[in-house]
Amino acid sequence: MVIASVLDRGLEERYQEIREVYLSDSRPWVVGYSGGKDSTCALQLVWAAIAGLAPEQRTKPIYVISSDTLVETPVIVRYIDVTLERIARAAKEQGLPFTTEKVSPNVERSFWVNLIGRGYPAPSRRFRWCTERLKIEPANNFIKARVAEFGEVVMVLGVRSSESATRAQVMSFHKIKGSPLSRHSLLANAYVYPPIEAFTTDDVWTYLLQHQSPWGNDNRDLVAMYRNAQAGECPLVVDTTTPSCGNSRFGCWVCTVVERDRSMEAMIDSGEDWLEPLLEYRDLLAETQEPEKKRLYRDFRRRSGQVSFIRGTDSPVPGPYTIDFCRTLLRKLLETQIKVWREAPPGEDTPLIHEAELHEIRRIWRTERGDWIDSVPMIVKEVLGRDLEWVKDDTVNFDGDDAALLARTCESHGVPAELVVRLLDIERAAHGLKRRHAVHTRIDELFTQEWRNLDTVIAERLAGREPLDDSLDDEISDELPLLQYGEGHQA
Repeated sequence: MVIASVLDRGLEERYQEIREVYLSDSRPWVVGYSGGKDSTCALQLVWAAIAGLAPEQRTKPIYVISSDTLVETPVIVRYIDVTLERIARAAKEQGLPFTTEKVSPNVERSFWVNLIGRGYPAPSRRFRWCTERLKIEPANNFIKARVAEFGEVVMVLGVRSSESATRAQVMSFHKIKGSPLSRHSLLANAYVYPPIEAFTTDDVWTYLLQHQSPWGNDNRDLVAMYRNAQAGECPLVVDTTTPSCGNSRFGCWVCTVVERDRSMEAMIDSGEDWLEPLLEYRDLLAETQEPEKKRLYRDFRRRSGQVSFIRGTDSPVPGPYTIDFCRTLLRKLLETQIKVWREAPPGEDTPLIHEAELHEIRRIWRTERGDWIDSVPMIVKEVLGRDLEWVKDDTVNFDGDDAALLARTCESHGVPAELVVRLLDIERAAHGLKRRHAVHTRIDELFTQEWRNLDTVIAERLAGREPLDDSLDDEISDELPLLQYGEGHQA
């Protein structure tokens, strides 16, 4: 109770500061809302402060944005969707300038398009390729759009200096002297206002439990959700300094950065049995990170088509998932979706993978990975029992029979079938073009890649006739496909 009384004595000062910052200029506000305790506390504070202004003073827009990575835990997706609807409705009824927006990654940057489509390995602690694509970019794109519209914006975030010493240091480093605002660490003309910067965790929970949600939520439900998941909040991430999810957190159900998804396990133990297939699929992804099993799932060549070796060994640095394993991942994902829908409570019918992602995966497999048999429609039909409106390709297409014939022909002549497939795909993609210089460049690039089998490459390495780059460390191997080669790289 001592903490509560101290908090209450300072609340009016908090409200007054929020009002002063709001009225001090014409810059719109963008409030980051993740559905967790900190962002809820910050939004409630702002709401209460703005509600205390006269109607003619509430002229500046306040955007409440929530980031949907498209792989969020379904329980959290439902909670945030319902909350955003309530916020929008309550703001209209109360005459407040709040509007809600849900931001998501572009389809070509989504988790499944990168993992299943391009074969990127499951994220690890050393290589979190997912954070920037799924969280930072969508939020920042929204902020940039508001900057383009208004000139400058203020980001209102539920970040606290007590979260970590690093976070406190970063917040103080970007602080504007004599102002409660900080400069955004990445975006020009964007500023950050943290209204709960000085709050402790106890302050946050005390405020939420003693002050009713102004948009109609019951904050005790939030407490129960945290208790059931034994979780901490996964914040709206707007830059690389924003604290990432810890060892127990609300967040992406596919997360393999942690050894165990304790929040998902706790939800299942608390009665959400229908989530168990998600945990099983997540564990399958985690299994592919085990060093002794990487060769089972991943190509020995990098995305560049080259072979690199772990320093001081004759073991190749693992490349992307093979196309065969990607087919397995897609099939199992769709099967998981069916299991979840079958056991989930009413209303829990959010797809695990969206149709737009399936179309993009199909395009990548067809144009970049030599998938002549057109696997995606076949897998979707077999698992879901229905067809999508697949794009019809007007150019010359090859099919499974062509692939089988080519494989036999190449084998009889000792030529790598995959090389010939790629060459034919390059020619097919250039069909009808007048300028063909780019075609010759791509063919040249293709011939610089490694097309021999792994035993031959290792044998030459041991014989010393072809020294290869062995300066790479397996612990950073997952980073290199993205650092060296962009997603549009044909190899």
